[in-house]
Amino acid sequence: MSSVSNVKSIAERPPRRKPESLGKIKRAARKLFVERGYHATRPQDIAREAGLGHGTFYLHYPDKRACFLAFVDDAREELDEYLAARRQPGQTLEQMIATALYAIFEYSESHPGVLNAAMTDEAIIDAEGVAAKPLLQRWGADWAKTLQELVADGHADSGYDAEIVGQAILGAIHQTASEGARSGRDRETVVKNLTRFLVRALAP
Repeated sequence: MSSVSNVKSIAERPPRRKPESLGKIKRAARKLFVERGYHATRPQDIAREAGLGHGTFYLHYPDKRACFLAFVDDAREELDEYLAARRQPGQTLEQMIATALYAIFEYSESHPGVLNAAMTDEAIIDAEGVAAKPLLQRWGADWAKTLQELVADGHADSGYDAEIVGQAILGAIHQTASEGARSGRDRETVVKNLTRFLVRALAP
């Protein structure tokens, strides 16, 4: 009887919450990856920044690479949420592109340095020698999917290879944003010019 009651009491226990230390590690890692970059940040630096012992880092991540890729995934999720919150059903091709560009700029302003840091993942190689999939490449694949949906709705040219053009769109956004920041151009000018360029290129 006692064994049955023990099993019951275990089953009724509330699920364990994620340790508070994981949140501290994530916040510290994000701060250091943005400020120092991947290569100049060590696991012990992250633990120290989080106010935790060195060993605590390894309770959550097997190595720095795993921690960094978790940071990349978090950044991607956050930007996806920005995009989703600003999209409206029934948008034209021009409105959809402009909305995406504004969302990217707004995210970059609200989270300074995060996207630049996250995009360094193409240089990260894991222990087995397999290259991590670059964040830019992953976002390019997202644009490829969007292009396929636009083609299906008759809003974009069906003659393109979606995977190639998806990467081209993301590359154009990334480079244009960098050049706009470097040259001090205002956001409206950058968004207007890139939107017009992409709409003319993609329109059926």
